[in-house]
Amino acid sequence: MSLRSHYDDIAQCNKCGFCQAACPIFRATGHESGVARGRLALLRALIEGRLDWTRELEEPLFNCLRCGACTANCFPKVPTADLLAEARGEYFERVGRSPVHRLLFDELLPHLGRLRLAAKAAAVGKNTGLFKAARALGMLRGFGSFVHELPRAEDLVERLPRFSFRERVKPDTYEGAGDLRLAYFVGCGMDLLCPDAAEATFAVLRQLGKTVTVLSNRCCGVPAYTYGDPAATRRLVRLNLELIDPEAFDAVATDCASCAAFLKKYPELPDLPDASRTRAGALAARTRDAVEILGNTLPPPTKPTPLLGAEGKPLVATYHDPCHAVRGQGLVKEPRALLKSLPGVEYRELPEADWCCGGAGSYALGHYDLSMQVLERKMDNVAKTGANLLVTACPACLVQLRHGVRRRGLDVRVCHLSELVLAQRS
Repeated sequence: MSLRSHYDDIAQCNKCGFCQAACPIFRATGHESGVARGRLALLRALIEGRLDWTRELEEPLFNCLRCGACTANCFPKVPTADLLAEARGEYFERVGRSPVHRLLFDELLPHLGRLRLAAKAAAVGKNTGLFKAARALGMLRGFGSFVHELPRAEDLVERLPRFSFRERVKPDTYEGAGDLRLAYFVGCGMDLLCPDAAEATFAVLRQLGKTVTVLSNRCCGVPAYTYGDPAATRRLVRLNLELIDPEAFDAVATDCASCAAFLKKYPELPDLPDASRTRAGALAARTRDAVEILGNTLPPPTKPTPLLGAEGKPLVATYHDPCHAVRGQGLVKEPRALLKSLPGVEYRELPEADWCCGGAGSYALGHYDLSMQVLERKMDNVAKTGANLLVTACPACLVQLRHGVRRRGLDVRVCHLSELVLAQRS
């Protein structure tokens, strides 16, 4: 499908401007090209031939966070994020794809072994300072804005984990203490960047499941979809559908909001064979965000646990909504109900809790300054709560929020909801 086939959707924009109030990028820049109304006008001009496909389009097409806030505030519900994904694909077809995208989507994400080796190399480079030496010697030329922003974006994490979750816990079926047949879909971010949080999810799932199967799944496909590579998206989707038999499980759980939202979207993706679409429907029906499982299945503990704060210090928690949880799946009440149910935890609502934190996958690698402007607003709101624990449910948010806490010097610990639940039940 080409962007032209979505002309009627694009034309539904009535230029009212309600998207301006909700768009983190517009609030940071004030530029019309950085809000849904301006982006849709750009897409319409491209279809109508009033604009040419040139490299000048890259910034307005790719500086969108795809957080979905515009659509949530749009009366005709124009799906701007999906339309931009389509436009990005057409941009690459006409203007050219970067070597980073080809490497990531074609050579790494479909192959667990290669991806793990690349992650190990990145950990060595980051943790030993080799990356900085390689840049100084000019060894990373040819990778465009990705490497241009890397010196600053590299500080998003203090250190990279030496071992992934699936190196610590091999894909297999494990006995549990519950009565459900559960599968654990391990997202790339949880596996490679947040293995401690993934281990917490696995431990809690074993309390719920009669069996818990750690899957050997590949990337769910959302990065390729986001960056406009439909061919790579289809390859990853089909590979996962071959690897996962949803009928074998009562639920397929994942602790990455982006993975959960995209797995639920599988049946809507174009160009799937009928057999794959049937299995995609079954997988989507069984997919559960960890937020859903933890909030609806686990009984609360009966006594408080000292947990994460200093001895004698009250634990005050607040919650940041991942975009793919709050708008992608409508998960609002579940995490809050769970946090409020935990003894020894005082819950305080975060102002603008559903505003994007600026993480958005690898957004900071290409748009570091914009990412930090969005993050600063989030940190302002975190500071207002007086919380010493900031909870979320997405690896990209974890990385971004931890970076924000370090930058601001806040005495706040950032954790995944699974880590908090496990700490309360250990």
